[in-house]
Amino acid sequence: MDDNYDFSQAQRGAIAKINKEKITIRLDPEVLAWFRDQVAGGGNYQALINEALKEHIKLQGESLDDRIRRIFREEMQAAQKVA
Repeated sequence: MDDNYDFSQAQRGAIAKINKEKITIRLDPEVLAWFRDQVAGGGNYQALINEALKEHIKLQGESLDDRIRRIFREEMQAAQKVA
């Protein structure tokens, strides 16, 4: 190895710190199967569950009018993609 490398301050382990907490959670088999199916082509079902939970939390403060507008926009965008 090249003598120019200085590993005296190096640390073993992960390169980047992940700001997530490791927990154990019990889910119904059909819930877990649905999330796993969503990433069957590749991906992380745990990240998908995390995103779904964050979205749910975000929507808790949404007014009914805002929710209806958001759903309408989403449906219109989906319809435009199909057409």
